[in-house]
Amino acid sequence: MKIFSQLLVFRRFLLILLTPLLLLPLPLIIRTKEAECAYTLFVVAIFWLTEALPLAVSALLPALMFPMFGIMASKQVASSYFKDFHLLLAGVICLATSIEKWNLHKRIALKMVMMVGVNPAWLTLGFMISCAFLSMWLSNTSTAAMVMPIVEAVAQQIIKAEAEVDALEMTCANGSTNQALELDESISECEASDWKEKTKQANGYNKDVAHTVCKIEKEKQNPPPTETGRRYRNQKDHMMCKVMCLSVAYSSTIGGLTTITGTSTNLIFAEQFNTRYPGCQCINFGSWFILCIPITIIILLFSWVWLQWLFLGFNFKEMFQCGKAKSAREQAAAQVIEEEYKKLGPVSYPEIITLVLFILMALLWFTRDPGFIPGWSSLFPQYKGFATDSTAALLIGLLFFIIPAKRVSRTSNGENTFFDYAPLITWKEFQTCMPWEIAILVGGGFALADGCEDSNLSVWIGSKLTPLGSLPMWLIILISSLIVTSVTEVASNPATITIFLPILAPLAEAIHVNPLFILIPTTLCTSFAFLLPVANPPNAIVFSYGHLSIIDMVKAGLGINIIGVAVVMLAIMTWVVPLYDLYTYPAWAPILSSVNNTGP
Repeated sequence: MKIFSQLLVFRRFLLILLTPLLLLPLPLIIRTKEAECAYTLFVVAIFWLTEALPLAVSALLPALMFPMFGIMASKQVASSYFKDFHLLLAGVICLATSIEKWNLHKRIALKMVMMVGVNPAWLTLGFMISCAFLSMWLSNTSTAAMVMPIVEAVAQQIIKAEAEVDALEMTCANGSTNQALELDESISECEASDWKEKTKQANGYNKDVAHTVCKIEKEKQNPPPTETGRRYRNQKDHMMCKVMCLSVAYSSTIGGLTTITGTSTNLIFAEQFNTRYPGCQCINFGSWFILCIPITIIILLFSWVWLQWLFLGFNFKEMFQCGKAKSAREQAAAQVIEEEYKKLGPVSYPEIITLVLFILMALLWFTRDPGFIPGWSSLFPQYKGFATDSTAALLIGLLFFIIPAKRVSRTSNGENTFFDYAPLITWKEFQTCMPWEIAILVGGGFALADGCEDSNLSVWIGSKLTPLGSLPMWLIILISSLIVTSVTEVASNPATITIFLPILAPLAEAIHVNPLFILIPTTLCTSFAFLLPVANPPNAIVFSYGHLSIIDMVKAGLGINIIGVAVVMLAIMTWVVPLYDLYTYPAWAPILSSVNNTGP
């Protein structure tokens, strides 16, 4: 047992050591460029799936192994690590940094929730819409980390308000106060400190939110029943907290599907697709938004219904009853949200400038090459294809470093008051928000894709997958979608999409179907990591608040996964077909010498 425990401690080291050694017969025995590239691909994929090494470190292995095997020269493979994707990412992170620095994201979230209403079901929907909208432009992790403290404060205030109402009713009925029904509102200094520290470590949100939390019990290994009972008055309160937490996690992920910049998997797909098929100009910000906005809305609504039904029951009559007086729960929620919004104060000058630049960036993306009308890129006909979405992102991103964060104000006697010049964001602030690990990971994926092309491994894979052309098209799409949905639960989303894109693109070419027919649903399903707390960062953030168990997340996530795959299948077989003419093998895709011409 002692030896086994020691091996368990060094399992990552053993995995790093044994993986290359056990796979070494592949290049030594076969001795072809395809086998050597496959060896590199397997080693990197295993390290990515197991995270034996940090993802970015594993992504650097192709830069070492391809020159050693003679697949690509070092200068050539190095150039694969920096693409148009990285410029687009830099521009988007400039926007996200300014939005988070000036609390524009918090104002948008609270305003949306206030507009929807404070009925528990509508309140949950409000949080889901807010998270989904924010995650279109910010990272899913930042969105969940920002909204969860607000959700926690609202949930605890609701529990406190209803307890006070119950205690008041008991006082009126019995003529005395029932101490057993009153909440202990005092939080000891130690507990408050522990909660603040836990919030900072668990979700990265370092604002002081302790004053908004009405009652947080210090978590212990085995809390006694009396302490456990203090947190939730009854089972319904516990279920409400579960629904609100899960709604934040899932909507943060679902919203990211909508835009090319919403999640790293979309960006990786767009860059790898445009690199492999340079003749296709159909994947851009506008076309992807038109494709995915119906998918996002449908999945979001069905997910809301599923979570309500699973944990609280879905009472349509109560939800849509007009003129009904607000309950104590609703009044408490409205009060917390209004107080949080008032704390933001009036809209500041940096918030206005950030919002203007945000709208301008979105307009430039939409109007670059909308398809149905000429876009602004047509103003440069001699340089067709030179300007991309990254061009607009960089233009706006640079303005965040130029526009001053404070404006000149006038005193009462009309004199100007000048401040020290400081831009909307600084380089240090940009660096803290820039996901360098994702940037290097994506570069490693591009290097692997280029290596598969240069070694003819992708052609070999495509020839072996040709028999799949005898299956119905919908079954091929369903199988590939289910595979990536399963793998992404135990591996990171960027690693999953980076591994499968070089495999599925040759599959589409081998069976002579439009590559978008398989790659679009696969890309979307890669984001469906809903089952486990470790599946993606938003799940881990909401799980750290202690309201959920793993079985809760598995039950809820399984339903969301089914909903997501079903909606994606519906989309790819209906409205996406005319959008990209999916039933026609495009001219920009390569014509293989021997293909199975079985159509969809």
